[in-house]
Amino acid sequence: MVKLYVEGGGDTAALRAACREGFANFLEQVGLKGRMPRIVACGSRRDAYESFCVALKTGEPAFLLVDSEAPVATQHQHGQPDAWLPWEHLAQRQGDEWSKPEKADELQCHLMVQCMENWFLADRAVLKSFFGQGFQDNQLPAAANTVESVAKQEVYQSLAKATRACKTKAQYGKGEHSFKLLAMIDPDKVTQASPWAKRFVEALGAR
Repeated sequence: MVKLYVEGGGDTAALRAACREGFANFLEQVGLKGRMPRIVACGSRRDAYESFCVALKTGEPAFLLVDSEAPVATQHQHGQPDAWLPWEHLAQRQGDEWSKPEKADELQCHLMVQCMENWFLADRAVLKSFFGQGFQDNQLPAAANTVESVAKQEVYQSLAKATRACKTKAQYGKGEHSFKLLAMIDPDKVTQASPWAKRFVEALGAR
């Protein structure tokens, strides 16, 4: 069975369980039910990378999924998606500077561009119904912006502003809300809006 090492889930067992459940629901909806990867919520991105490297050394089939944290340079996403270079992005990003593991290929490495919350912008109807009364969708980045072009900090700030007046839910908090939303968003909308998400789903399905 393929193991999917994901960034997310923090340091508590409850949050890691919520992370696994969120990704499981998302992947079941894209048609992987019955052939699901084993999802490993790793907490930090560094822990996800290191766990992925250990898996490769022991011969396990593995995928890595982390936030890109920043825009992906044009030269790293040139041509067809199976020719894109996520390892180059991670090697050059200050704070990561990770080496591509010896046994890894580019299609085992996947990026949420620029973070998981960017995916939520692809399904604003779910955001609106989830947060309910008081949600201000006019505080979100303009829908004309491609979801991958919105900076990570802007996504967080816009979600905080859009949810600060909500009546039945607290202001957006990553731990409290992110994985519940991940379980609810429409993967078709996400993969249509985010080429990197589409690449991830297709590569996982092919394996």
